[in-house]
Amino acid sequence: MKITELRSRRFVFNHEDRPFHPTWRPFPERHQDVTVVEIKTDEGITGIGAGGVLTRLGSVAPLFVGKDPLAIEEHWHTLRSIAHLMGRPWPIEIALWDIAAKKACVPLAKLLGGFTDKLLAYCSTGEIHGLEQRVEDVLRIRSEGFRAVKLRFHNPDWRIDLKTLDAVRKAVGDSMTIMVDANWGWYLPGDRTLGHWDVKTARAVVRELERYDVFWIEEPLYAYDYDGLAELREHTTLRVAGGELNAGLHEFQVYFDKGSLDVYQPDCTFAGGVTVAKKVAGMAQAAGLLFSPHTWTNGLGLAANLQVGAAVPNCPFIEFPYDPPNWVPEYRDFMLAEQLRIDGDGYLHVPDRPGLGVELDEARLAAIERA
Repeated sequence: MKITELRSRRFVFNHEDRPFHPTWRPFPERHQDVTVVEIKTDEGITGIGAGGVLTRLGSVAPLFVGKDPLAIEEHWHTLRSIAHLMGRPWPIEIALWDIAAKKACVPLAKLLGGFTDKLLAYCSTGEIHGLEQRVEDVLRIRSEGFRAVKLRFHNPDWRIDLKTLDAVRKAVGDSMTIMVDANWGWYLPGDRTLGHWDVKTARAVVRELERYDVFWIEEPLYAYDYDGLAELREHTTLRVAGGELNAGLHEFQVYFDKGSLDVYQPDCTFAGGVTVAKKVAGMAQAAGLLFSPHTWTNGLGLAANLQVGAAVPNCPFIEFPYDPPNWVPEYRDFMLAEQLRIDGDGYLHVPDRPGLGVELDEARLAAIERA
């Protein structure tokens, strides 16, 4: 089998009527701008991938055309070189894995190890809502089947967020697992958000969170503050989670060497593809630690990370980005023919179709494709 074509297509899906105000952006999102990678082969198999970074790939296509798509480690080394100059080209690698699993006629999760065919989803909220509204939100998502929820702590004064956590825990009792995401791991250009934590602040926060049986605290410090994260981890019973935007095994190795994290969260669309995410999961397993990939990019990114998570034995939860009314599957999965949904017990199932198990909605995409 040979690669005959590699192309990228850009799509912009507008939702001006319901702007989304995520804690990690200093401005609202009014549209989703996604680049989808397609790799075609001479056997009629096409692989697809997408991530959170827009990448123009036309200039690198000659590096892959005519090559065996199943030589993924070889292609990974080429992509690592591309990444030094062009950002994060890992959707190409995801598309290669999609081809490999389609060639084998199995879901990618089975090709990678096949530990399970479903994962318990946690509802990953993205906005800061008022206390009463957030309680209503969590009660509603519980009624939809979710058994776990992640709250954002990103007010300039974290004590405001603590009051929301207190109210949510009282409302749901022990019926839901609660995670907290501080979102202090990285910053977008132009972000001047006040309130970022130093180690002493983070230690004060986690002391309070311990009272509420919080499952993990995510990104309490800058992602490259390896020593600070290790110090925090040493002084709390909470699990410390992070690594969503880290890139390459070398960065994750520092976390392991320093003892910085309990929960490793590489996103295969950012970290180095399925190859790196799967290896990090194995490194965590060997150390008796957890793996739960970041998925907040788009429907294709969620589909890819679901496959990786379901392949390994140390992934207790899969992140399910969902914060209605401003972030819903209709926005997240606009490029897919079928939206990804949990079942009544809160599980997200691996599609039973080969590869990533998802297809593009070509009719919808034709209307929103950009040059």
